[in-house]
This record gives sequence, C-alpha cells and structure tokens, in this order.
Amino acid sequence: MRERIFSGAQPTGQLHIGNYLGALKNWVELQDDYESIFCIVNLHAITLPQDPASLRKATLDLARIYLAAGVDPAKSTIFIQSDVPQHAELAWTLSCIARMGELERMTQFKDKGKGNTERAGVGLFTYPILMASDILLYQTDLVPVGQDQKQHLELTRDLAERFNRDYGETFKVPEPYIPKAGASIKSLQDPEKKMSKSDENANGSIFLLDDPDTITKKIKRAVTDSGTDITFDETRPAITNLLTIFQLLTGKTGEECVAHFEGKGYGHFKTELAEVTVEFLKPFQARVKEYDEESLKAILSAGAEKARQIAAETLRSVYKQMGIN
Repeated sequence: MRERIFSGAQPTGQLHIGNYLGALKNWVELQDDYESIFCIVNLHAITLPQDPASLRKATLDLARIYLAAGVDPAKSTIFIQSDVPQHAELAWTLSCIARMGELERMTQFKDKGKGNTERAGVGLFTYPILMASDILLYQTDLVPVGQDQKQHLELTRDLAERFNRDYGETFKVPEPYIPKAGASIKSLQDPEKKMSKSDENANGSIFLLDDPDTITKKIKRAVTDSGTDITFDETRPAITNLLTIFQLLTGKTGEECVAHFEGKGYGHFKTELAEVTVEFLKPFQARVKEYDEESLKAILSAGAEKARQIAAETLRSVYKQMGIN
C-alpha cells in the first residue's frame, strides 16, 4: 500500500498565492505518489463567529479552488469535514488524554486570543485537538504543513504516542512534509510576517481570485530592501520573498532566477513578476468557474463516503482499545 497524506484548509477568508505555493502546489505533486486525502475543514472555521450563508458558499468555493489547482478526485479523496462525524467523535476522545498545559502553549491560540484569552471561545483553545483528530483518523503517514502549523503536528504526534502507550498500538505517528522552497511566503508589505488571509492590509496578499490590475498594483507597491541586486539573501527578506514567488511560479532554479535579473532594477523585476503572476492565475481562475454546484456536490459526496469508511474503521479501533464498545 502507498503511504497516505492528509491536509486541509479552512473556508474562511480568501486563499492567496502563499496558500497555493506553500500547500496546494505540493498537494497536486504529492497525489501521484501517495494516497491523498484533502479536506475542507469547516468545523475549524466555526471557532470564530461565521455568517451561515457565507460559510456554506465559502465551503463550496474552496472545493472549487482545490479542483482548479489540480487536486484530482480520481487520484485524491476530497470532502467536507462536517460530512464525516468521526472527526468530532475522535476529537472528544483525544481531548480526554490531552493536557491543559499542552494547549496553553499553542502560539496560535495566544495570537488569535489577541491578548484576552479569558474571553476566547473554548473551541479556539481546543481546536488543535480537532486538528489531531483530522490527521489520526486516516492513519496518516505524511502531513504537508507550513512552519506555522508545525507546533500543532507535534501535538498530534504526542497524542498518538500517548494513546498508543496507554491503550495499545492504534495510531500511526505522522511525519511532517515541509517543502524546501515556498513553505512560508511572506507579506508583500511586511516580509517579517507570513502572507495571511486575515491580514488587515489587503495589499500584503495576492489572492488567487484577484483581477490582473489588482495583482499588478499590489506587486508594484510591494516593499523592497536597500541595495539594488536581485538575489536570494536572508538579510534582504523582501526581495528574497518576491524572488521566491517568481521562482516557484516559473519553475526556474534559484541560480536561473538570479542570472535572469542580473543588472536589472527593481522596477523591471516587479513588472515581470506581475506579468508572470497574472498569466499563471488566468487559467486557474477560469478553471474555478468550470464546476457547477451539482457536479461539485457529487465529487464531495463521493469523497465523504470514502473518508467515512476509513474514519469509521479507525474510530472502532479506538473505542475497542478504550473499552467503550
């Protein structure tokens, strides 16, 4: 049997080029070599208040983006998290072996709590357990993650090892897959921060459904570093970030990118990067519109059925080990 990978994204905010380069692009490449399970994690979305109608629409729109990016339902299982009730069931079981201190150390809880964690929802505190459930349900071997999710995967591994130790071998302990390039695309306005769906400054992110004029303006306004050379340099994070985007969109090597822009200025570089980005996203945006609701729901329904079969087998084993049934 091939090794299995699992990953997912929340249907909140707009996906940006960093999400594509750091996640979706890798999913597409990995699905040829691994049994691939990709989920729209809508239960994670409700850790913060959502408009119900908007959440339903965003959930289907995100599925369209998966498909447009090249996630193939003939190769991969694609489904909506809430269509597989075992996610929530296993999350409760894992919450009974998780420890308060582990969750209190999660940096994303502190960030999203915005300094007032006493008033934060319990779901915001415990959602790393639901994330662990998502992964462990499918006996996952490999989890494509960005650097910001590495801490959550470490918790998942800890919970799997603890359960296996206390109740008997039940879960595979998953390993991270972190790409060498593009794992953390930075904001165009602040290269010290990652590009984010929730950035208050929309100019910091190139969204996958941005129109050509918007993309061009955002890239032209992107901050740069002192100096004139267009090279990969850790001491010049802004230009390194832009050059990384160019490299990943064109498929060139780092050396080819540097040679290509040798002797050219920032203005020329930004113009060419904008053109490359627009041309890359044009066919992607056309594919997003190809999936009507009926065909989309058929793909998601078939994916959920496959996912439920795997998830149910894992949950039966968990309950048996714990003496629940």
